[in-house]
Amino acid sequence: MDYKYKLARNLRKNSTKEEHIIWQILRNRRFFNLKFKRQVPIGNYIVDFLCEEKKIIIEIDGGQHNYPENIIKDKERTIFLNSKGYNIIRFWNNEINDNLDGVYIKLSEFINI
Repeated sequence: MDYKYKLARNLRKNSTKEEHIIWQILRNRRFFNLKFKRQVPIGNYIVDFLCEEKKIIIEIDGGQHNYPENIIKDKERTIFLNSKGYNIIRFWNNEINDNLDGVYIKLSEFINI
């Protein structure tokens, strides 16, 4: 099995609290009857949540994404994923913890683009 797929499986088994919260909203077609997968390899990256049907990626970011080197990596990642036709929406962990209703609304609006 390819390294990316083993890593993705490990990430699914060890999801963060915030990823778990979002997964409860998305799983089993609970969100607008859309099929989402979690921790999916695309190219050299593993995305948090993917809806192939709508070409949407949802990323959940912790504080480490605020470091300059990670900001650059995230921009490169976004450019690559956009080049493959995906639209990306990002949420910070604190958004999920402090304003889940707002996250749901923002995600609903994004899905309907």
